[in-house]
Amino acid sequence: MNDYLLLLLGFIFLFIGGHLLIFSSVQIARRFRISDMVIGITVVAFGTSAPELFVSLKAVFAGSADISISNVIGSNIANIALVLGLVAIVYPLRVKKQSVWIDWGVMMIASLLLYFFSWNNDRLDHWEGVVFLVLLGSYMSWLLYDTKVSQKKSNKSNLIPEVKQKPLFWVLVIFVVSVAGLYFGSAWLVTSARSIALSFGISERVVGITVIAFGTSVPELVTSLLAAIRKNTDISIGNIIGSNIFNIFAILGITSVVQPLNVNMSFLSWDYPWMIGIAIVLLIWMIPLKNGVINRWKGGVLVGLYIYYIYKLFV
Repeated sequence: MNDYLLLLLGFIFLFIGGHLLIFSSVQIARRFRISDMVIGITVVAFGTSAPELFVSLKAVFAGSADISISNVIGSNIANIALVLGLVAIVYPLRVKKQSVWIDWGVMMIASLLLYFFSWNNDRLDHWEGVVFLVLLGSYMSWLLYDTKVSQKKSNKSNLIPEVKQKPLFWVLVIFVVSVAGLYFGSAWLVTSARSIALSFGISERVVGITVIAFGTSVPELVTSLLAAIRKNTDISIGNIIGSNIFNIFAILGITSVVQPLNVNMSFLSWDYPWMIGIAIVLLIWMIPLKNGVINRWKGGVLVGLYIYYIYKLFV
């Protein structure tokens, strides 16, 4: 099959599979009387990161560690510089919660820790993946506590809209279909991306950072745009920061536990500094951290930085 068609099918299957996984998981969680708070923070959060996870796992088993890491790094850069930048151009984002600095701080800790682990021995080992997963568990525990406190203050109980219950049989069928979609989508995406990269003499690292990372960032783009249009700007910003935290702690954590990842020196010298630098720009753009505004010109700067970064990758 044509590699470009396979690449497109991979993106489509990942996108649909991720949405079906969230829907079916929420349905199953409700049947076990799990609260909306827990569903929103765990099930939905995992569902939105599922495409990146499947792609990274498939890549590492295919012997393409560069794709596993570049998928995460590229997604984190694209989430802030491209996705948040485009959203701010469409609708300026107002920072309403001062607590956003805590989430940003966790994202920065994750980024710096990834840089240190990678630089320390030029690879991510099993134990470093375990550290990522422990930190992820701690962060999610804090999220649950913080959300519970916030709900008590606002007298709200739901994090996500009510979903009408479907027959259990069909829910299980949808769940199986979603997992199959993610599996085949990730396999086709990695296979076609590697083939295209080789045909053009482009490294797997560059393809992972550009094409694959953009494709797996589409769910964040759609979610953030819809949230901004509905004036739920905290969701737009929180969705991006939360996704970046999950990308490092969950995806690279699970992947490196399964199999240690050798780190290309180009990540250390170029991509990691860009990921950290873009995060610092985001913090500056959000100041003050309550009632701050990421307006259209700031969004334009972010998109401009992303275009320059991609340009330098190829040049």
